[in-house]
Amino acid sequence: MSRIIRFFVGFLVVLSSCTAAPTASNRTVVVSFSVLGDIVENVVGDATTVKTFVGPDSDAHAYEPTPQDAVALEQATAVVTIGLGFEPWLDEIYAASGSKSPVIVSSAALKPIKVDPAAGGHADEEGHAEEEAHAGDAEELDPHVWHDAQNVITMVETIRDGLIAAMPDQAETFRENSTRYIAELQQLDAEIVTMVDSIPAERRKLVTNHDTFGYFAQRYGFVVVGTVLGVSTEGNDPSATEIVALTAAIRESAVPTIFIENMSNSSLIDNVATEAGVTIAPALYTDALGSTDSDGSTYLNMMRYNVTTMKTALQGK
Repeated sequence: MSRIIRFFVGFLVVLSSCTAAPTASNRTVVVSFSVLGDIVENVVGDATTVKTFVGPDSDAHAYEPTPQDAVALEQATAVVTIGLGFEPWLDEIYAASGSKSPVIVSSAALKPIKVDPAAGGHADEEGHAEEEAHAGDAEELDPHVWHDAQNVITMVETIRDGLIAAMPDQAETFRENSTRYIAELQQLDAEIVTMVDSIPAERRKLVTNHDTFGYFAQRYGFVVVGTVLGVSTEGNDPSATEIVALTAAIRESAVPTIFIENMSNSSLIDNVATEAGVTIAPALYTDALGSTDSDGSTYLNMMRYNVTTMKTALQGK
């Protein structure tokens, strides 16, 4: 964080200390990005305000926090994150803000997938991380846990319990909202399984511009053939050698299409698709919701849209 940002953080935090302490009517839960924000809103309902830093159609990997974000963190009743290295910028601004707000890491009860950079940034076939990472291990953890609806059910339970600890007077509300939402998530998971069953097994193969579907593939029986970028969109573009290897993998697997994201620049994908002789499917919602009038306006909507789009594209319709 730059010296200028640190100055404004300090200035605004001092300014914020003059404001009244949060009450039941002005409590705020700060959330890192849009997908998680929608999940948290379903848990809190009208009990408190939810402030989301990274909004719809925006890349949380590349977000640059503002001094106002530091003030929001300092004044928050609670902060909800994904964890697993997804929001390193949030860790930094939280520390600089001097906030004492409790942080709820929504992925805390999940078993993360390891990603092996040496294998092209793809989630390994074994799936789960070891209990403890070995010192010097070059592997990283895949943070895109929300693409498995069962993971989100566990996340809701973690968020619910963390918010009850922060606001015990709202415990009944959080429990009721969570029970309703979990039922909706269970229905979503069953719908996805049914839709995927209609896709021939040999066609359940994904090529994407960003390695975000490891958990989706593991839960719903897909194979990630390749990705142009790794688990983060902030890395360098792939080398010519890597592009050649990906193109060869696409041809060998007979994948009919490549999937892009609602927040991505598709120029590199266009080149890969041309070289491999495949089409580009309509954009999926991956690391961000869409606008309120889009097919990806909520988590439930984005997941249904994504699977419907995959089904259509992979069946060649």
